[in-house]
Amino acid sequence: MLLGHSRDIRMFMATGYLVGTGHSPYVAQDLTAVFHHVGFKAISVIGYPPPWPLVLGLVYRGTYALGHNLIVYNLAIKLPVIAANVGLAYIVASVLDNLGAGRDVARKAWAFLLLNPFLLYVGAAWGQIDAIVAVLAVAALVLLYGRRPAASALVLALAVCFKPIAAPILLVVLAYMAGRSTRQTARCAAVFAAGVVAFYVAPFFVFGWDSSPLRQINAHFVMSGTMSFMTVVRLVRDPLLMQGHWWLLGLAWVPALVVAVLALRHGVGEFDDLVKKSTALVLVFYLTRTWLAEPNVVLLLPLVLILTSLGELDRRALTAVWLIPLVFTLFNASPLQLLFVAWPDAMEKSLTFVARYGDATLVVRAALVIAWQVVGWWIVVTCFRRRPSALARAASATDAGTEGVAPWS
Repeated sequence: MLLGHSRDIRMFMATGYLVGTGHSPYVAQDLTAVFHHVGFKAISVIGYPPPWPLVLGLVYRGTYALGHNLIVYNLAIKLPVIAANVGLAYIVASVLDNLGAGRDVARKAWAFLLLNPFLLYVGAAWGQIDAIVAVLAVAALVLLYGRRPAASALVLALAVCFKPIAAPILLVVLAYMAGRSTRQTARCAAVFAAGVVAFYVAPFFVFGWDSSPLRQINAHFVMSGTMSFMTVVRLVRDPLLMQGHWWLLGLAWVPALVVAVLALRHGVGEFDDLVKKSTALVLVFYLTRTWLAEPNVVLLLPLVLILTSLGELDRRALTAVWLIPLVFTLFNASPLQLLFVAWPDAMEKSLTFVARYGDATLVVRAALVIAWQVVGWWIVVTCFRRRPSALARAASATDAGTEGVAPWS
């Protein structure tokens, strides 16, 4: 309740006010007089598509507009994220139960997602929205396997419009559908495109917002740092001082995803294979981007958890996926930025002190990025390795007269 990331929560609060009072959330304003907090004198424009700003507008109208309490407003902003995290635990547990993994396995997965330190830190303390993207992405895969491709495409479009980090899963969905029906594949793509128009493009015209964010997609190609390989590059040279068109590295994920899609040419099989290929493509996207924020890893956690619970991945992979970003964020000074809401002065003094050790923390962060790259590519290779899936092996065991895992109908 008292914690919130200095950049993200401040930006979310400002966005809620702007949307809730009929302004465009994509035009920066000095809101010091509104929130009576020094941190709102200069804020950056939100870089998220319209769905989250619209949610923030509703949160503002239901909390701060009524009582003008910054602490309550801060908590209210996190409630959708916390609800998404709870929903994620239940949907993953339901998936594993329906796949026949066993009640004990499903219960452990449920507890893992509810009590995982990284998820609690990113959602309840930081206030980031990646859990919303994750629960929508998993729901889209469940709907797809349940033979509801149109609903799946629409839910996935909403996930992408909350945060584009889920976009690689669309490629897996289309590959899955292409192996079953060309007509349904085209319909699925059309529904997804219509969803993006409705959730992303339409609000700019409906509410009369400044549409410049639609023309500034290239900004995502020039950002660099955090858990991306560019942190290792910084050991040698500051990317901002690199000569020529270094920003083209920001497009490295494009050919990487093309190669990954080619690896899907043999098709996508049962539900566990659908999850494996989704995990692989999301990781390829993450590992080749020049910007990867620690909270983005939340999208991977339910996918890797499902695969681990089904015996498709080593448990050490699951541990590494959440532990590496959690340790990274400690050396990235993110915990200190959580003091913004209740103790802004303490935050500023602490960050100034820690800045003295910038070179040392950079070395540690670079080492963690290398570890992340090694683990990530190992998971990618494992997910692309051709072998009978857990469901296929279980089906064979069932045919042989033994108890096995059976997918839901």
